[in-house]
Amino acid sequence: MSRTNFDMLLEAGCHFGHLRRKWNPAMAPYIFMERNGIHIIDLHKTVAKIDEAAEALKQIAKSGKKILFVATKKQAKSIVEEKATSINMPYVIERWPGGMLTNFATIRKAVKKMSNIDKLMNDGTFSNLSKRELLQVTRQRAKLEKNLGSIADLTRQPAAIFVVDVMKENIAVKEANRLGIPVFGIVDTNSNPDDVDFVIPANDDAKDSIDVILTACCQAIAEGLEERKAEKADEKAANEQPEENAERPRRPRRARREEEVAEAPAAEEAPAAEEAPAAE
Repeated sequence: MSRTNFDMLLEAGCHFGHLRRKWNPAMAPYIFMERNGIHIIDLHKTVAKIDEAAEALKQIAKSGKKILFVATKKQAKSIVEEKATSINMPYVIERWPGGMLTNFATIRKAVKKMSNIDKLMNDGTFSNLSKRELLQVTRQRAKLEKNLGSIADLTRQPAAIFVVDVMKENIAVKEANRLGIPVFGIVDTNSNPDDVDFVIPANDDAKDSIDVILTACCQAIAEGLEERKAEKADEKAANEQPEENAERPRRPRRARREEEVAEAPAAEEAPAAEEAPAAE
């Protein structure tokens, strides 16, 4: 069963592309027609592509790996933050820090610096600082939190990235391509789909369009996480059962055999042979 349908996407305005003069010819397979100088996206293909991307995202989440959501455009920030937080996935909604994927070790150092500041504040180390020095540290902490707070739990490179506007987030797409990280993206008619592994042709400017697509994809990720949790529970139960059997003491074979013989009912004596009739 499809996670979306034609009417749902049509109502959300997913079919509106850009002006014809701004189009990218590589998007021709996903364009249905042109109306009033604006390209109309084929929503039947969008439905199929959403299902394809959702299934791939589900398998990644089921394997226990992280998916990084990227959307720095104004109309997508709040939606991405809400959806990614609901499934406990990292996201970037401010400025994309250059080299975040290709120079991941440096980004991790900045995240650790943020946690070190928190630690020093809690243990009273900064209590002897002047007001000016404390203000500088506080501002530095706030800046790190704004840019890197949402990826604090990302201890290793993500298994995939989900980009709302591949044209605006071209640096993130290039870094992912360089490292061989799969790219999922909402691609409008003015963007190049060649650098995206899982293309979702749709309007990437309308809030409703972004919301309906992210809802379907995040629901698939949530399903993958639930299946992973269920598999772990089953595996744990299966591992505990052999241990219980091993703890149960076993009696010697000979003793068990003697008990079986003792409990068996005594054999009934054979009836006495009937006497032959006396001869006349």
